[in-house]
Amino acid sequence: MAAARRSSGSSKKPSAIPQLEWRDPRPAPIVLVSGPEEICAERATGAIRTQLKADDPSLEVTDLRADDYAAGTLLAVTSPSLFGEPRLVRVAGVEKCSDAFLQEALAYIEAPQDGATVVLRHTGSSVRGKKLLEAIRSGTGGGVEVACPAIKYDRDREQFAAGEFRHARRRIAPAALHALTQAFSGDLAELAAACQQLIQDTTGDIDEKIVDRYYGGRVETTAFEVADAAIAGDYGRALLTLRHALDSGADPVPLVAAFGMKLRTMARVGGRRGSSRQIAQELKMTDWQVDRAKRDLQSGWSASSLGLAIQAVARADAEVKGASRDPVFALERMVTVVATRAPFGADRATA
Repeated sequence: MAAARRSSGSSKKPSAIPQLEWRDPRPAPIVLVSGPEEICAERATGAIRTQLKADDPSLEVTDLRADDYAAGTLLAVTSPSLFGEPRLVRVAGVEKCSDAFLQEALAYIEAPQDGATVVLRHTGSSVRGKKLLEAIRSGTGGGVEVACPAIKYDRDREQFAAGEFRHARRRIAPAALHALTQAFSGDLAELAAACQQLIQDTTGDIDEKIVDRYYGGRVETTAFEVADAAIAGDYGRALLTLRHALDSGADPVPLVAAFGMKLRTMARVGGRRGSSRQIAQELKMTDWQVDRAKRDLQSGWSASSLGLAIQAVARADAEVKGASRDPVFALERMVTVVATRAPFGADRATA
């Protein structure tokens, strides 16, 4: 996907610095990651970290918030250490930056520290920090810009999904690509997760039959909608969306797989301390996956209920793959256990 002709939050003046694709970023003293699409921004920032780490494993990584900033921090974390390790400083929330950060960032880009890479994340949701963005785009600091424009339309979504497979050096048939993007038309994060699942779980070229086997070939109701309703504790909506999915021809196997993927992520994230970015690094996940798992865990989950739900999903997985003559009942039982956080058959009067 071509870089945005004019990034969110930019002025009408043409940029004097290189404009890079979010799939193909490169380190620079200053890297401006602009635009609203968070998944693309996380991928770009992660790729820069990977490149720097490959060049020198002693890389020091620091995360800052521009809207919760202590004066003097930027210079402190970019200054060379005793052993001269390279430094990567990732700054979030530049669109909400404090006066202290704005003043110090403007001074910093005039004379960036040797060996330091500063990644500035600006979503474009406000004009805050405009003076800093204009200075970077004028060429001050020897920076580059990575544009992450919004992905709203079907064509953009298909280009995004196609890029996922191309980046993984996998081929997907046009009809399969279209079916996949239509099945996940409501959430780019879920589309990205679906692409990665197909890449990891299959071999060879991906055709429409493979997409249909995993995601049921349906559009209106997705496996993730059923899982989201159940995990949120909305028993009635979970059953309704399940029946809609089945009536639309959804395959039980990917329905169970969606539950399993979300619950396993919740189990891995639950109980861990630290920021979403720190947890994501530890678990080799993306920030948005950790944030989503944290939100899911807040809807009444405990360690015991999560374990019960995972057991129910494991049982349903075996049953829909041939261990039971009634896969629909197996799905309904799984949804019931997950949505009520209780063993099947327990009193659900309040569910």
